[in-house]
Amino acid sequence: MSSDVRHSDDAPVCVSVLGVTEAAGDDAGRWRTFGERAIYESPEVWLGEVDVGLPDGERIWRHVVRLHQAAAVVLVDGQDRVLLLWRHRFVQDRWGWELPGGLVDEGEEPIEAAARELEEQTGYGAGQLVPLISFQAMAETADSEHVVFAGRDSKQIGQAVADEGIGRAEWVPLASVPGLISAGQVWNSASVVGLLQFLTRERSSPADR
Repeated sequence: MSSDVRHSDDAPVCVSVLGVTEAAGDDAGRWRTFGERAIYESPEVWLGEVDVGLPDGERIWRHVVRLHQAAAVVLVDGQDRVLLLWRHRFVQDRWGWELPGGLVDEGEEPIEAAARELEEQTGYGAGQLVPLISFQAMAETADSEHVVFAGRDSKQIGQAVADEGIGRAEWVPLASVPGLISAGQVWNSASVVGLLQFLTRERSSPADR
C-alpha cells in the first residue's frame, strides 16, 4: 500500500529545505527531492517524510526510514564451511541461521565493523576480509545499506562476548546453504544475499571475480 501524501497548501511548515535533485540528460523518470520533515529520530533510526516531485510535475510526501549501515561476514574455513549464527529475531519471533554482523558505529568503516562484530559474536577473526557485495534491502522506503565481506584464514582469537539473541555459532557446510535458504532456515536479507553472492562468485571463473 502506498504511503504517498498529496501536497496541499496547509502542509506543515517545519521543513528543512535541501538542494533540488537535478535530472541528468534524458533521465525523465527521475524523482526530485525538495525537502524533508522529521517525524521521529534517535541515534538508531530516522523516520520522516520527503517532499518529492514526480516526473509529471505532481508533488507528494513520501515516508522514508533511514538506518545506520550494517556489515556482515561470510567467513569460510579450509573445509568449505561457513560460520553461521543460530539467532532469534524478536520482531518476527523467529529463529534462523545468519551471518555474523551488525551495525556500523559512528566514525567506523564497514570493514572495521565487520571484523569487530565477527569477533564479538563468535570469537573468531579473519586473516583477510574483502568486499563481497553491498545492497539496499528496501530501496523504495528505506535507506539501509548492507555491506557484506568475504573472509578467509579463520582463526579463533577469543570467546564470544555478545549474545543479542544468539543461540550458538556453528560451522555449516557451504554445500548445505542453498537447501537451508529454500527451507526458510536462512531468511534475513544480508545472509541470503551475501551467501548467494559468495556461492555465485566461487562457481565463476577467476577472471570473472
